[in-house]
Amino acid sequence: MFRTKDTGRGHRLLTGRGYKWFVSVLAAGSLLLSLFLAPPLLSIVWGATLLAVLLRGIHSTETLEDHIEKPYSLLDAFYQHSPSAVTILDADGTIRRMNASGEQITGYTEGEVQGTPAADYLVPDGKQKTKGLFEEVVKGSTRSFRSAVIHKNGYHVDLESTAVPIRSGSHIAEIVIISNDTSSARRSEEQIRHMAYYDDMTGLPNRRLFIRQLEASLNSLTGSAAAGKRLAVFFIDIDRFKMINDGFGHDYGDMLLLQVAERFIRCLSEEDFLARTEGDEFALFCAGYTDEKGTDRVRELAESLFRVLLEPFTLGQYQLHITASIGISLVSEEESSAEELMKGADMALTRAKEKGGSNYQLFNSQMKSASLEKLTLEQELRRALSRSELLLHYQPQMDIETQRIVGFEALVRWKHPERGLVPPGQFIPFAEECGLIVPIGEWVLSEACRQNKEWQDAGYEPPPVSVNLSTRQFLQHNLTGRVAEVLQQTGLAPSQLELEITESCTMEVEYATEQMLELKQLGVKISIDDFGTGYSSLSYLKKFPIDKLKIDQSFVRDIMTDPNDAAIVASIIAMTGHLSLKVIAEGVETEEQLQFLHRNQCDEIQGYYFSPPLSIDKVEQLLKGRLP
Repeated sequence: MFRTKDTGRGHRLLTGRGYKWFVSVLAAGSLLLSLFLAPPLLSIVWGATLLAVLLRGIHSTETLEDHIEKPYSLLDAFYQHSPSAVTILDADGTIRRMNASGEQITGYTEGEVQGTPAADYLVPDGKQKTKGLFEEVVKGSTRSFRSAVIHKNGYHVDLESTAVPIRSGSHIAEIVIISNDTSSARRSEEQIRHMAYYDDMTGLPNRRLFIRQLEASLNSLTGSAAAGKRLAVFFIDIDRFKMINDGFGHDYGDMLLLQVAERFIRCLSEEDFLARTEGDEFALFCAGYTDEKGTDRVRELAESLFRVLLEPFTLGQYQLHITASIGISLVSEEESSAEELMKGADMALTRAKEKGGSNYQLFNSQMKSASLEKLTLEQELRRALSRSELLLHYQPQMDIETQRIVGFEALVRWKHPERGLVPPGQFIPFAEECGLIVPIGEWVLSEACRQNKEWQDAGYEPPPVSVNLSTRQFLQHNLTGRVAEVLQQTGLAPSQLELEITESCTMEVEYATEQMLELKQLGVKISIDDFGTGYSSLSYLKKFPIDKLKIDQSFVRDIMTDPNDAAIVASIIAMTGHLSLKVIAEGVETEEQLQFLHRNQCDEIQGYYFSPPLSIDKVEQLLKGRLP
């Protein structure tokens, strides 16, 4: 079919139509290869060179014969040394030629693959797709595609290929396939994807993938085919996990999370999806259960999660028991998106934590309302601080023997612009929860000292003022410096200030003792407030540098009707006498209570029997009555 010419060097070259066909094949293939591999400038150079060779072969027979060796050498070198695998097939898919790069990629030599079907080397999963592409190429179309072949050593090699049909007259004579090994790039893509969507420690999906899968499952619930199907989202948090990290170290904490993840996986069905979203928090959703089952499936899953945690966990030489809190939200008309379901589960988890942990809570609309109320309250409290909406009332403290006023306790009130005067019980607990108790407490300290000094400057003789310190305030390392600063700014003598700390502040005995000693060096007095409701050990009580104990009103309230309360109060009074401490009883409301306390040698009282908390104007009227 083709004419050849003897070069005189031991081989023959194609001439005429044969040469033009051969050049066309390699020129087309090389041009495509250059477009895939070379930078734009190099692509242009390659394309221009090959096109010029082809045009010279077509338009000048004399030039072709004179310069036939030069293009042949160029194309042969390109074929043999191309970094891409070049494979030439016949129209039936049988391999005729394969260059050195093809040998390197597949592990086979050209001789081993010649005359064999190319499909024999494809991975089974991709044969059908590649077969369809090959049929299109045989019909005359150029196709680019991804495939994978089996290396001679048995592993898979990912390829990006372009198949170019080569015509001979009216039919396709051969097919040139140019391929690049993309295995390394594919592995990098998979690694990046894994890092983006999976937790690197437990191997579980992360929050990002959890949201994607949750959205996909929610979409599948739409339509008549999914009628009656339900879905529930769980947020799971390990109780007191920070204590484990602090006590054993983060390595042991990670070890525990790995074991927890493995146990949780045991509880899952095929339609459940578990993820580690952050820290010690896991999330899962269960789908596919029907309305007829109601929440039974949800409750069963929650109970199974608790059961797998009952067995102790082994952390090195330690065995540890743990519990978890679970918040659950169910798909409903109000909560139907992934964001709403996750938000509901998080609110329910918070409620489970507030109830002490080791329980599960189902989300309901009241939780959302409570959260909105808390957010509103926080914003209003911040506004109250900035707009001076807080004020102080003062409750007198009376010496039982002399019936004289011996102190004022400063009690904060909130003058709300819409709700009027708000008592502390309605906002102080929340202020402690959200951290606003510290700035509120600092304002109370500063204002109480300022007011007491102002009364002194006005000619009154006010007794010392007592100010409550929250646990957060007491645990601040700069507390003594802050108190000293307030005394200096207001000019109040330290002897005119008494600081009341709650019994819970004294749980860290060494720190509490050191903090109290520093405060005592300033010259202020210290009392333990709400005594009997906390956890102080009596053996430590004698070590604290305190001046007074305040018996909590919960014991005083029923001393006339409850023998146990009467015995507790009498014992506290007797104990403080032996420790040379003064004792004051809170919440005294009746003459009978006063007489009981007097008989048992209580020093002071505070309560509505003597006086309710008073505004500044009423305190001044009271102080005027004390003037000589």
